[in-house]
Amino acid sequence: MSETTIRNSTEEQVQEREFDEETTEQQDVCPECGGNVTTDTEHGETVCQDCGLVVEEDSIDRGPEWRAFDSSERDSKSRVGAPTTNMMHDKGLSTNIGWQNKDAYGRSLSSSQRQKMQRLRTWNERFRTRDSKERNLKQALGEIDRMASALGLPQNVRETASVIYRRALDEDLLPGRSIEGVATSALYASARMAGSPRSLDEMAVVSRVDKMELTRTYRYIVRELNLEVQPADPEQYLPRFVSDLDLSDETERQARELIEGARDAGLLSGKSPVGLAAAAVYAAALLTNEKVTQSEVGDVANISEVTIRNRYKELLEAESVPA
Repeated sequence: MSETTIRNSTEEQVQEREFDEETTEQQDVCPECGGNVTTDTEHGETVCQDCGLVVEEDSIDRGPEWRAFDSSERDSKSRVGAPTTNMMHDKGLSTNIGWQNKDAYGRSLSSSQRQKMQRLRTWNERFRTRDSKERNLKQALGEIDRMASALGLPQNVRETASVIYRRALDEDLLPGRSIEGVATSALYASARMAGSPRSLDEMAVVSRVDKMELTRTYRYIVRELNLEVQPADPEQYLPRFVSDLDLSDETERQARELIEGARDAGLLSGKSPVGLAAAAVYAAALLTNEKVTQSEVGDVANISEVTIRNRYKELLEAESVPA
């Protein structure tokens, strides 16, 4: 390409840019009086605020063709689907056929129509899981959702666990390990990363694998995926324990002070964070004159009363409070 051709092309681009800028300025300014113009979306017009001149009319309405007067009516008329989510193996982009054997007007389907819908559901399910990887992912994500519901974990923890499992599946870390074990490990790591940790004993209760396999698989997943999982802090368990025992905010504040005193004294190293949190809640309840037994705290934290007594004495000694 010659230098003259390049120069002409550049000049044309500059002229087009200047024309677009002038057109934009003209649309923002009234051509009669130079006043500001505003867009009336209800009537589809662009009108000058000063002299009332209609600069443009019959503009395109890019909104929906229906009207809604409250949120429930807006949701019922909206035709968009649910947002994509990592909690589903196809991220929620596939077709779902409802289980109700009724038509759009709520009338029950005939026998032949019910059989047809059942066949459609069967084929739809087969098309959704076309290979072994999708079947694996569907089973694992169902397990993650089931365990998260049993443990009361929020939606963000479930999403993160799904992403961790997808990474493990893409990097071929599942051969030689069970789907349930990797799914449980992903959920355990996600809960710790989100600041809502659960103990290994709690995970083992709702999981289909034992504690030993869970521990081994968790360490493998964290190492291979380079997950940045910080050590669990006893204070992260306090809100849940206090809520389950129906104790006051004053008890929670006192428990935090006890853990801070133990941290300053260097007593947290090598101790189970669950045991320290449970002992802090029990000691704080006694200091605030609230009635709670070691057995009740142990049931909530899923630890033994002996552990609570041992940690309880250490916390009080660190706080310089006579036991």
